[in-house]
Amino acid sequence: MELLKRLSEACGISGYERPVREVIVDALKGHVDSVDVDHLGNVIAHKKGEGPVVMIAGHMDEIGFLVSHIEDAGFLRIQPVGGFDPVTLVAQRVDVHASDGPLIGCIGRKPIHILTEEERKKPVLLEDLFVDVGLPAETVREKVAIGDVVTLRQSYVEYGEVVSGKALDDRLGVYIGIEAMKRAKKLDCDVYFVATTQEEVGLRGAVVSGYSVNPDIAIALDVCIAADTAGVTADRQVSKLGGGTAITLKDARGVWHPPLVQAMRQLAEERKIPYQVIVPGRGGTDAAAMQLAREGSAAMALAIPTRYVHSVVETVSVKDIEATIDLLAAVLETADSIDLSQSRTS
Repeated sequence: MELLKRLSEACGISGYERPVREVIVDALKGHVDSVDVDHLGNVIAHKKGEGPVVMIAGHMDEIGFLVSHIEDAGFLRIQPVGGFDPVTLVAQRVDVHASDGPLIGCIGRKPIHILTEEERKKPVLLEDLFVDVGLPAETVREKVAIGDVVTLRQSYVEYGEVVSGKALDDRLGVYIGIEAMKRAKKLDCDVYFVATTQEEVGLRGAVVSGYSVNPDIAIALDVCIAADTAGVTADRQVSKLGGGTAITLKDARGVWHPPLVQAMRQLAEERKIPYQVIVPGRGGTDAAAMQLAREGSAAMALAIPTRYVHSVVETVSVKDIEATIDLLAAVLETADSIDLSQSRTS
């Protein structure tokens, strides 16, 4: 999984995806007929085939920060790009992407040893945090500018039966899309793989690329919550690590095309691919944007159960990754035979 490691460790917050985009374009060479980059930075790869136009989308952007203020003492205040739980940020290392090269820093807050009893009772807020790059204030002001990108710093690791790292949401979707196109034995469709931008701030890349591709079938590849951890009751877990790829029925942004969902389930059964069906209550994916492209598409999301989402230790089962690749490859091999007609009850 060398490609997944490269994708995970690359930097690219919403709107500033160039470093990870370069990894993706390089990985696609020799596996598709054409690769284009549009005005929003989406990577649009086309593999020609006969049959319906299928658009696969995985978003390349990660959550991160922009420098919003440099204090007199040289500490950096930051504004989020995407959603964070501030509790996960305390004492994390970061890269500050200054114009003459990245600076390593760490996220700090007032030490717990000097907090008052009242302060200890309050939740951690983003405005309580700062970045320390370990340099004198005058040097910081010379090297760092307002608006410089800040990304979390973490290595990708494999252990037990899982992989773990930063930005698996959604570099994992990008990886699976590329691998499924390579694994499919034949194409039963005209397929576009799109590594989208700015998903974390409103599905923006998918809106533009969906209009451009105008798909018949649209499949978003993204992570989903696997809260199968200590202290969480079964009804709140959403999905389970190692339970197979997750076929989603809906999320907070849309309800997915019932015939396409049913076809996905049937394919998994026929090919003995482990899967689970989920109904997430929150969150959204690029499927919502692609569903509304032009006159609309048959859209759904195929998800990978992930623990500790939006942290630097996002954790995924290798078995679930393989199951998702296998099921997506099966779709590409049989797309023209999928009956997308809506019944009177759907």
